[in-house]
Amino acid sequence: MDWSIQETAQLTGTTSRTLRHYDAIGLLPPTYIAANGYRCYDEAALVRLQRILLLRELGLPLTRIAEVLDRTEDPVKALSEHVLSLGHEQERLGRQIAAVTATITRLKAGEPLMAEEMFDGFDHRDHEEEVTARWGGEAYRRSAEWWTGLSAQERCDFKSQVDELRRDWIAASDDGEDPESPRCQELARRHIAWLSETPGTPAADPDGDLCGYVTGLAEMYVADERFAANYGGVRGASLVRDSLLARLATAGQDS
Repeated sequence: MDWSIQETAQLTGTTSRTLRHYDAIGLLPPTYIAANGYRCYDEAALVRLQRILLLRELGLPLTRIAEVLDRTEDPVKALSEHVLSLGHEQERLGRQIAAVTATITRLKAGEPLMAEEMFDGFDHRDHEEEVTARWGGEAYRRSAEWWTGLSAQERCDFKSQVDELRRDWIAASDDGEDPESPRCQELARRHIAWLSETPGTPAADPDGDLCGYVTGLAEMYVADERFAANYGGVRGASLVRDSLLARLATAGQDS
């Protein structure tokens, strides 16, 4: 059975314009063009579209999605991995709901909060598929093993470190700092050091491409609204990006 572009758009909750764009960039060409000029899609095309939409929800850019799709040709294997990741996500959300519900109950009853239960489900493993898609399964495995091995206090300390760095970046942006200012360059040094000390990232790999990784991440801070929000929006994220790139350029000159 085949579906017209209008039927496909309606089935998937997207638009004909989006499907035409996917065709234009080579991400999802129609199976064939009907005599009336309509684009038509078969089952294989719908499977590919389903995977595209799943990866889009993870925030991957379209160019990166194309790489991920082309890397796994077996649709059953690929979708099985998606199902596994979605199951992990469902379980994590259940833990978050339980943790927040417990906090509400204790607050209403005037009981002391249990720090050990408050953050169940709030860990970096919620991005398993995205980490795997971007940097590979081995990177996720090392990162997950490191995080799981931390004590509750060590996790709290790590999150505090990240929050402090984020707040300092936002403050620098609010103060109108220049990316090459001593203040921003010190923040960039701290930022790169933080990435380098976090297992599972290419920055932590002695043989990894630190410059390439940080450059790509810096650009993603601005391009991905989820990351930009961590730094107060695009303006703050742009300061982080430009400061990191300036730091890398200086390091390259020194070497």
